[in-house]
Amino acid sequence: MTGLSILDCRFSIGQKTHETISLHRVSDSFFNNRKSKTCTERRRNIENRKWVALSVIVFQFVIGPVANAQQSAKVSLIGYLTGESPSSIAARMETFRQTLRERGYIEGKNIVIESRYAEGKLNRLTGLATELVRLRVEVIVTAGPQSTRAAKEATSMIPIIMTNDPDPAGDGFVASLARPGGNITGLANFAPELSGKRLEILREIVFKLSRVAVLGTSTNPGYAQVARENERAAKAFKLQLQYLDVLDSKDIETAFGAANRWRADALLTLTSGILSAQRTQTVELAAKNRLPMIFHDDRFVEAGGLMAYGVNVFDLDRRAVTYVDKILKGAKPADLSVERPTKFELVINLKTAKQIGLTIPPNVLARADKVLK
Repeated sequence: MTGLSILDCRFSIGQKTHETISLHRVSDSFFNNRKSKTCTERRRNIENRKWVALSVIVFQFVIGPVANAQQSAKVSLIGYLTGESPSSIAARMETFRQTLRERGYIEGKNIVIESRYAEGKLNRLTGLATELVRLRVEVIVTAGPQSTRAAKEATSMIPIIMTNDPDPAGDGFVASLARPGGNITGLANFAPELSGKRLEILREIVFKLSRVAVLGTSTNPGYAQVARENERAAKAFKLQLQYLDVLDSKDIETAFGAANRWRADALLTLTSGILSAQRTQTVELAAKNRLPMIFHDDRFVEAGGLMAYGVNVFDLDRRAVTYVDKILKGAKPADLSVERPTKFELVINLKTAKQIGLTIPPNVLARADKVLK
């Protein structure tokens, strides 16, 4: 009976001729019953296999979308590193978050942002960067050159996106703007000519300007190059410059004292994480000493400073999200060229001008992108 086929099960096999002896009938009856039982078992097996196959199809239909949903619901961990305090960089962070939302990245749903703030104490940045590396973030976004330096020292594997660096190639962060070549890319605020423009604006608003005190942090990447541009512009305008180094928050008040003793006519700031973190103190000292002061960042003006001319940092924060998006989708930092700033702003605070007894000429007001009254 080992050769039993499907056909054997379809047709009756009990038909025998009258010539068949009773022994054969007994034998046939035995085997007929056996064959009938075997056919029943075979039909049952076939039906079982059909049910199994159907169950697999149903399982895939029901479970498949769940598995796909779980895969698509992957949560990406993004690190954000800054030398500033949460309050001083809140507006930039909100711009960054809002742009992420516009790209479909929702906190708590498909991304988590781990932020670390040095609060003006730049020596803490290395430790904070190390924390982010230990958390195994997928990308680290840095808010300034000191933060980028700390992140670079902490990892050579995790992608790092700069949002605001004066000279990425000169600082050794990338091989070149076009071909970064490592794990760092992003946006440069590389525009050293802006310092000359700031001096030009000061000449227009301060009568008989001759002495300008320059506040900055000499250890800041790009400081030397910006200082050279300052000197070139000052020579053309026949101005004297006094450089006042701010290496710690306590140096700010000391710098204003030195500027007063030198009888500075006005002040100018260079990019500095310390000054940015202490914006309120800086603008209050300028008002107290009745010194016209032009800043590198319009957030100083919003905090009460007189005026600012520089790169629109909020535009840089928005553009940084493009890099985050590409990195999370598999792009390599080495293949993403560094972009330079494209938007610049002149912002003037008329209330502060009145407070220090300064009149802003109409031609300067006409060029302002934003005037606070």
